[in-house]
Amino acid sequence: MGAGLAVAFFELFCERILHMEKKNNIIFGRDNFMWMAIGAVVILAGIFLMSGGKSTDPNIFSDQEVYSTRRITIAPILIILGLVIEVYAIMKKTKSA
Repeated sequence: MGAGLAVAFFELFCERILHMEKKNNIIFGRDNFMWMAIGAVVILAGIFLMSGGKSTDPNIFSDQEVYSTRRITIAPILIILGLVIEVYAIMKKTKSA
């Protein structure tokens, strides 16, 4: 029963989007998608900078690798900045034609 309801909801959602496209009432414009892509790249850069820190010897713990400025300061700032960019991209009004 739940799957049938989910399929019906999805079909209604797709129908609504097609109706909005026909009326030229698109929610996000080209600029919105550009800002969303920029935000995603910034978030991925932060995640990439946060990765790593594995020691070659499991018996040795290296403070400098795990608690580096890159991992505990720069990477979280980039991730939060990317999320702020994503919120801006969603809230930005599209230019009407």
